[in-house]
Amino acid sequence: MLIQFRFKNFKSFRDDTILDLSATKITEYSNRVVQIGTEKILPTAAVFGANASGKSNVIEAFRYMTIYVMDSFAYGGETDDKKSKTRRPRLTPFLFDSKSRDAESSFEVYFITSEENGGRSYNYGFTLNQNGVIEEWLNSKAKTAREYKPVFYRNGSELDLSGLPGKMQDIIKLSLYDETLIVSLGAKQRISRLKMIRDWFCNVNFANFGNPFENVFLSSVIPEGFADDKAVQKKVIDYFSAFDPSIIGFRVEVMKGDDEDAEHVRIDAVHHVIGSDETAVIPLQDESDGTLKMFALYPALQDTLNTGSILFVDELNARLHPLLVRSFLILFLNPETNPNHAQLVFTTHDSWQLSNNLLRRDEIWFTEKAPSGVSTLYSLADFIDDVGVKIRKDESYEKNYLLGKYGAIPTLKYFDMFRGE
Repeated sequence: MLIQFRFKNFKSFRDDTILDLSATKITEYSNRVVQIGTEKILPTAAVFGANASGKSNVIEAFRYMTIYVMDSFAYGGETDDKKSKTRRPRLTPFLFDSKSRDAESSFEVYFITSEENGGRSYNYGFTLNQNGVIEEWLNSKAKTAREYKPVFYRNGSELDLSGLPGKMQDIIKLSLYDETLIVSLGAKQRISRLKMIRDWFCNVNFANFGNPFENVFLSSVIPEGFADDKAVQKKVIDYFSAFDPSIIGFRVEVMKGDDEDAEHVRIDAVHHVIGSDETAVIPLQDESDGTLKMFALYPALQDTLNTGSILFVDELNARLHPLLVRSFLILFLNPETNPNHAQLVFTTHDSWQLSNNLLRRDEIWFTEKAPSGVSTLYSLADFIDDVGVKIRKDESYEKNYLLGKYGAIPTLKYFDMFRGE
C-alpha cells in the first residue's frame, strides 16, 4: 500500500509537495483504516480544486515516476540516440522562474508490502534533470523495525550498492548509465528486491478521462478473458446491473483483420424488449458516454481490487452521476468489497462527494494555484481556518468549500466581454 508520495519541481508544483495516505489520529470511520505493522493507511484520497489548479498534475507526477521506473533500463548509453531520447519521457519542471526551470525534479514514495509478504516498508526515490539521474536511493525496514536501513545510494560519482548481492554489484556498475535507474536496471537483471520495487510500480493503474487520446485508448481495452469466457462476461453484466439494469448480456465476436495475427473484438450490448421475451442488440459504442466510461473503468478496477494495488483516476466524476461515483468510492472504502486493501486516488469537481458522511477529513485534499502559477496541495485534516482552528468532523464540508472557507475554488468574474455595447 502507498503510504506517502512526495515530489518537487514538476509542472505547476514548484515546491516540496506531499500526498499522504497515512491515517491521522481523527476518529471518524476508523473501521476503514488498514493497519500493517505499525502503519495505519487509508484506502482513498480525493483531490478537489478549481480548473487549472494542479489536480491532474498530482497524478501526472506519479505517472511520470512510474514510467521512468518501468522503462529507464532502456535509456542511455549506445542506444541513447535521437530515437531513444524521444522515447524517454520529457521532464517538465516549473517553468515560470529561472531557478526552477533549470533545477532538478524529485520523486519519492513510501510504501509497505502486505502482511502475507512480510509487511516490509520501503522508501524509494530519485532526482532528475534533463541530462539524467542526479540522485537515487532505496531504504527498507522490517515490520517491527523502527528505522530504515539503506539498500543502495547513488549521487553523482558516489555509488553504494552494499545492500545488494555482491555478484550483481559489478554488473550494475558496468551497465549503469546516467539516464538509467538502478531499480529499473536491477529488475532487468532479476535482482529480486529491485524487481519487487519495479513490479510494485508496474501494478499501478491510471485512467485519465480528461485526455481525449487516453479516453479513446481506455474505451478500446476489454476485460481480460472477456472475448471468450462467459464467466467474465457474467461478472461484467453484474457490474453493469448496479447502474444500468437494462443491459442483460453481451454478444461478442472476434474478427480477424488483414493480418492473421491481428484481432478485432466487436461487442454488442443485449437489452430487454418491453412487453416481450425478445431482446434488442445495440453496438456497445452506441451506448451512453457514462456507460462507456464505466465499461472502460472495469479492467483497471478489476485488476486493482484483485491485486490490492492503486488506481489513479483523473476526473472520476466526468459523465457519471454523483450517486454512481459514490458507489464507486464505497467499493474501496468498504473492507468487505476491498479485502486486498486496494487504494483509489482521484481528482474531481463533484463537491457532493465532500459530504462528511462519506470521506474522512484526511481523505480530502485540495489544490490551489497562486497568481504566480505555483500550485499547492493540502489536506482538510491539516487545514486551519482564519482563527487558528482545525476543521471539525461535524462541519458541512461541501457548503464551506463552496463558500470558499477552505480555498481551492475558482476566482470568478462575470463574462463582461459578452455584454452589449
